[in-house]
Amino acid sequence: MPGTQTRLSDFMPYRMAITSNAVSSLIAGEYRSEFGLKIPEWRIMAVLGDAGPLTQRDLVRSTLMDKVAVNRACKVLEERGLVQRSPNEMDGRSHHLELTTSGCELHGQIWPQAVEMYERIFAAITPREQEKLRSILEKLLKAARAMEVEEK
Repeated sequence: MPGTQTRLSDFMPYRMAITSNAVSSLIAGEYRSEFGLKIPEWRIMAVLGDAGPLTQRDLVRSTLMDKVAVNRACKVLEERGLVQRSPNEMDGRSHHLELTTSGCELHGQIWPQAVEMYERIFAAITPREQEKLRSILEKLLKAARAMEVEEK
């Protein structure tokens, strides 16, 4: 019940954050050791692999990482030749970032491993529970984004 929690371990946002971090860290351990990528770098690659070219602002919005983390991850990926910049025709002040051929190849190697690890973790709950969790998370994200807009 809202307002009745007296311990941090009962506070749902905290539980969601530590669960998310545990799942991310487990998956990240796989591609950090094998591919030398940290969580922010893989998140950028995963989003670009899914969405195609985006600006850094779009990446901040998509990943919910702060601007500094996105900028740092993009620089590392660019230096490694996994991401490239191209001018944004719609806005001369920004650039589009996209996976290079090498970035696409690496994404193609990592993505199946991430999915396999996800499937192993989520085997702890039924497909119906997974669908319910997905629905609940979508509702919570929508509510948080609506509140964010209200505060601006």
